[in-house]
Amino acid sequence: MDARVVGIPEVDGTEQVAVVIDVMRAFTTAAWAFHRGADKIVLAADQDEALRIKASHPGWLALKDGAPASGFDLVNSPGRIRETDLAGRTVIQKTTAGTVGALAVVEAELALCASFVVAGATARALAQAGTDRVTFVATGEGGRAAEDLACAAYLDRLLAGDRLDAGPFLHRARTSPAADDLRGGRRRGAHPADVELCLDVDRFDFAMRVGLEDGTAVLRPLRPRPDPASAADRAR
Repeated sequence: MDARVVGIPEVDGTEQVAVVIDVMRAFTTAAWAFHRGADKIVLAADQDEALRIKASHPGWLALKDGAPASGFDLVNSPGRIRETDLAGRTVIQKTTAGTVGALAVVEAELALCASFVVAGATARALAQAGTDRVTFVATGEGGRAAEDLACAAYLDRLLAGDRLDAGPFLHRARTSPAADDLRGGRRRGAHPADVELCLDVDRFDFAMRVGLEDGTAVLRPLRPRPDPASAADRAR
């Protein structure tokens, strides 16, 4: 498969198949939200839009980066989301980088949002879609975030059919500036478990697809067919 990695500024609208990566923390948090029962995640362009959407749908929950704020119910932290019952709820998500990247490619033929926790399922979804070209959008630090680039490299190797040890890729993410900021308490709204939760590779068996629904960007879980080889390995 032909793959390229770009930052958000390099997205040019020609992407047919895109994987938007935000390891720390948007798309780890989103995966945990689905695991905790969320029905869908609506992606907002900015905080004002998130609050406007919530005002029109009082039962929906708004989520943002940073510390808790008036009008927002949740913060962008997998450690906090994993303790929240979201059964049947809709979450409105606005983050600094991840949701921006997703909105940039929302009109692609196939747009997935990813992190290490859904890496295997994301690779299977791409393979089963039969695509021969993919654009990885690394969202953090203008496309230079070590953890996002590590996840993109890991996905690329998976798509090549390699059976590989995730350890070196996770080490790159674990020693990234973003991980250091989270551990050091320099990102508000963080939970002590956030870094390790972001590195819990293949924690979930679903990918996450973003698309337009009535003009609104909506993220939903996508469950690819199981990999027969992996199933055989588990049965041994």
